[in-house]
Amino acid sequence: MRVKIVLTHKYLHTMRKSLFAIGLLAAGFSVQAQNVLLHVDDTATTYVSKGTLVYSGGGVQMRGTGVVENHGNFMVSGTNTDSFKTITTGNVDKTESNAGGNFVNKLNEPTAYNQQNANDGGTTPPVYTYGQLYITGVPQNNIVGIVDEEMRQVNQGDYQQMGLPFFNKTVASLGTEFGKTFTNVRGSKNDVEYWHNTDVKAVHFGDLNLYKFGGAAPSYYYYMIGAQGLDLTNTKTVKGVPVSDVGNPYPSAPTLQNAGANVNFGSFGQGHNSFNEAYNTYVTDEFNTAGGKWQGNWGKNMYQFANPYLTNLDLTNIAVNEANGDGINLSNIYGVRTDVGGVTYNNGSGSAASSYKVVTYNSGVPTGDTGSLVIRPFGAFTIKLNDNANSDAFNFNNLRRFNYYGRASTTPYNVTANKNGASGTVKQLGVIALDANGKELDRTYYVVYPNGTTGHTTAQKTQYAASTGNLLGTFEESSTGGIDPNYSSNYWLYINEANENDFKGKNISLMNYSSQIKSYKFEIRENAELVSNGTHQLSTGTGFYYKAPNGSVMQAKQGETIPVTTNASPYDLYYGEPNRDVLASKPTATVNSSRTMVVYNPEITNYIVRFDPNWKKADIEVYDMSGKLVISKKAVNTSTDFVIELDNSIKNSYVVKIVSDKGETVNTKILK
Repeated sequence: MRVKIVLTHKYLHTMRKSLFAIGLLAAGFSVQAQNVLLHVDDTATTYVSKGTLVYSGGGVQMRGTGVVENHGNFMVSGTNTDSFKTITTGNVDKTESNAGGNFVNKLNEPTAYNQQNANDGGTTPPVYTYGQLYITGVPQNNIVGIVDEEMRQVNQGDYQQMGLPFFNKTVASLGTEFGKTFTNVRGSKNDVEYWHNTDVKAVHFGDLNLYKFGGAAPSYYYYMIGAQGLDLTNTKTVKGVPVSDVGNPYPSAPTLQNAGANVNFGSFGQGHNSFNEAYNTYVTDEFNTAGGKWQGNWGKNMYQFANPYLTNLDLTNIAVNEANGDGINLSNIYGVRTDVGGVTYNNGSGSAASSYKVVTYNSGVPTGDTGSLVIRPFGAFTIKLNDNANSDAFNFNNLRRFNYYGRASTTPYNVTANKNGASGTVKQLGVIALDANGKELDRTYYVVYPNGTTGHTTAQKTQYAASTGNLLGTFEESSTGGIDPNYSSNYWLYINEANENDFKGKNISLMNYSSQIKSYKFEIRENAELVSNGTHQLSTGTGFYYKAPNGSVMQAKQGETIPVTTNASPYDLYYGEPNRDVLASKPTATVNSSRTMVVYNPEITNYIVRFDPNWKKADIEVYDMSGKLVISKKAVNTSTDFVIELDNSIKNSYVVKIVSDKGETVNTKILK
C-alpha cells in the first residue's frame, strides 16, 4: 500500500475536536473494492484549520458519522484504483438522500462573501476564505463520496448565474438545498437553465428529476437558476459528488470555436432563437460596443462557463505561452467577464444592481479587474475571443488553485503556486469610488501602452463599455483630448485605452453619477503588477495625473485617496503631465459634450436616459422612423433615470431628442 500523507501549516493553527494523527487514521480499516489510504471512522472528527494543507497520496473514506470539517486545503492525489467515499456503518455507499456532513467545505468568513480579496499578490491577507477540496487521478466511477459545500453569493435578480460543481446531481435536489420549488416552466423565474455557447441561447431543463448537473450538461456549464423567492446571501449547503479530472464522460478541455458562428441575429437583433425569443432581448456584448451592435464579432465568439471544481480556478495566464505553465494559451482572446465581482453596486435610482468585473488581454498582459481572475467554486465567467480563427482548447484541470491570488507567468504552475513580481510597459490607472465610510461603490480603468488605440475605432484592443449598473466611468476621447461629442450620448467606458505616445499629456474625462461618491482611490499597475504605495513615476519616467474641477493638476500616486467635491463636473485623467499653456486655454469639455446618455438596460429590457448631473429638468421627445411623435414628456426630473417606454413587440428604430432646461440638446438613435 502507498502511504504518503503530509500535513503542513502556512500559519500556526490550533486543531480541535478529535483530530487523530494522520498516520493512525490511515491504519486499522479494511480496504475494499478500491484502495483507501485515509479513513475517518464512525463518530470521529478531523478538523482541517484555515491555512492548512492536508495531502493524501491515495483514497479517502468517511464512515458513518465520521467527519472531515475542512476550513483549509485538502488534496487527494490517487490513481485509477483509489477512491473517495462516504459510507454507512454497514459499508454501503451513501447517496444525496441519506448523506450529509461527512466531508464539509466550510466558509471561514461567511459575511465577507461579497468582498473581493485584494489583488496584491498576497501582501494583504485574504478577507474571504473557505475550505477547498482537490482530487486528481481518481476516475469518476471511484468518486462516490458526498461533499457538503457551503456557499453564499450576491443575489443577481431574476436568475442566479452560477456553476454547480458536482457530477450527476439531480436538478430537483436543489429545491431542498435552496429552500424553494423549481419547475420546468421556461421563463417563470422558477426554472433552471444552462447556456448553449454554440447557439447563443439558454436551454431549460424539462424533467427536473431526470436531468442532472454534470450529466446531460457538463459541470463546467454556465447555469441560470430561477431566483424568485431565492436568497443566496444567507449560507446554503449544496451536496454532491465531486467531479473527476480523468475519464469524464465529457471533455475537460472543450474547444473554443464556433460560438454564434452560424447564428443569424437578424437586422438589429430582431432574429429569433429556437424558443422564439428575439436575440435583442437578451444578447449583450460590451467588448465590441465601438464596432456597432449586431455587426461583425458583436455577440459572437463568447463562451460562458463556470468553475466545475471545489477549488479556485486561476485565469490569470490563459493568454500566456509559458514554458512551465498551465498549458493554456488562448492567443485569440479579447477578454474575460466574471459574474458578480464581489461588490454590489447601486445605480442612480438607488435600486440594487450587480456589475460585472472585466479583464482584457489584447495589450499582451491582463488589464482591468485582474483580481477577479481567481474564480471561486460556484463562480461563473465569460471568455470573449477576437474572432473564430483559432480552435484553442480550454483545460479546466490545469487551472485549479488553492491560492486566492493569481499566479505570475514567471512562476511554474502547480495547485499551490504563489505569485511573483513582473515588470513591463502596459500602464493602468484604476480609480476606485468610495462612499463617506470608505466603502467601494464602483471603479473604472484607464490603460495606455505603445500599441494602444486612441478614440472611437473598431481597432480597440482593451476597451470595455460601462453599463447602467455603473456609477463611474470615462468617455470616449477625441484625438485632441476631452470628450468626443459624437459618442458621448451613446456609450461610456469601464475600461478606456489610449496610445501612450500620441495621447501623452491629453485628457480623458472621468465622471460619476452618484452624490454618494465622496472620494477616489488610485490603483496603479504596470504589466498587471501593482506598483509600490506612493509611486507616481513608472518605468518610462512618466506617470498618471488628475485634474480636479477647480483646475488643479496633481500627480496620481498608488494607494492615494483624494476627496470628490462634486459629481456635476468631471475630473480629468492624464498619462503624462499636461501642458500648462494648453490647460489655460482649453476647457475640459466642449459645449456639445453633454454627459446625458441613452443606453439599454437589460434588467428592464428597455432603454433609459441617464442625465448629465448638471441638468435639473429636461424635455424628451421620441420619434419613429416615419417622423411620428410617439413619446413626449416635459420638465422631466433629471435626478433619476428616465425609462423610454417603447413597445418591445414592435421592431422599429427611433430618434430621441432631449433638451435641458438651459437649452442644451442631445440627439441620438435607438435601433431595435
